[in-house]
Amino acid sequence: MNQHKKEPGGSLGELSSRQLRARRRRALSRLPDLQGYLAGSLVEQSRRCGKEGCRCARGELHGPYVYLSVRRAAGRGSLVYVPEALAQLVRQKVVASEDAERLLAEISAINLELLARRELE
Repeated sequence: MNQHKKEPGGSLGELSSRQLRARRRRALSRLPDLQGYLAGSLVEQSRRCGKEGCRCARGELHGPYVYLSVRRAAGRGSLVYVPEALAQLVRQKVVASEDAERLLAEISAINLELLARRELE
């Protein structure tokens, strides 16, 4: 079964072409401003500094620090430090980007269904 047919509330194949186009327009209208698109996921980590006698040596770690986990070229991932002052803003941008990806996947599934019907425009 194709992924786009596993929609909650029924398959896209059960909708008319007119309904599909209306659903696509609604999805497009819900897309956030992509200027702030920031793909990745947030990770919090606590750290040891390695200084002898520091509180972290007794188990009370420094942090938590926020990092953005991103994919780099060749599929390699890396962590980008997010300063505390920007953590909330980055969190909002990541959530908005996840919403955008979900909406784009929905639009793609609708277009795939329309293509299968030879009604893609």
